[in-house]
Amino acid sequence: MIKLSDAIYAINPNANFVIRANDIDRITWTDGTTPIPKADIEAKMIEVQTAYNAKEYQRKRAEEYPSMADQLD
Repeated sequence: MIKLSDAIYAINPNANFVIRANDIDRITWTDGTTPIPKADIEAKMIEVQTAYNAKEYQRKRAEEYPSMADQLD
């Protein structure tokens, strides 16, 4: 599951904020960070989740095989 912070950092990697109770309505922007509109965060969450889901095969496949370092030993 993608977290709010994942979406926010995907939009602005330098953002400073506090999220209370993992609630999009309870984000406090700190250190002069320009607030990101709620709709933008929600859209980015969908985008990031879709990208994560698309790589599920890769994650499962990686679990089935030893690492390259282990294979070369």
